[in-house]
Amino acid sequence: MNAALMRTVRAGLVPHPNELDRKRIERGLSSRKRYLYVSPNVTPVRGGYLVESPCCSRNIDKDGALIDVALIHYDAVSGIWKLFRKNHARGIWEFYSLYHRLTSAIDELNADPERLFWQ
Repeated sequence: MNAALMRTVRAGLVPHPNELDRKRIERGLSSRKRYLYVSPNVTPVRGGYLVESPCCSRNIDKDGALIDVALIHYDAVSGIWKLFRKNHARGIWEFYSLYHRLTSAIDELNADPERLFWQ
């Protein structure tokens, strides 16, 4: 049999995480409304991005250590961004909302009107 026919081809590319969108999120977080004096980290995770920040309020970690702020996942099937918040009391991620554009998810995370992300 022809060796070229036996080769397996990877079906579909995984669009996220990627360095371009990681940087977009990182830059976008500079216009947040809360805790402007800390520098959040944006780390690539499978299917999206993890946002962490030092806990300067000391509400979650009394020592001000790095805490989870948000999880941003991209659903490649629907083309929708999913934003999750961390429930620190229960130690789980909770679904927050859906967005058609990454910038809309970043805007919501920056505004944080209910103070669910930046605690």
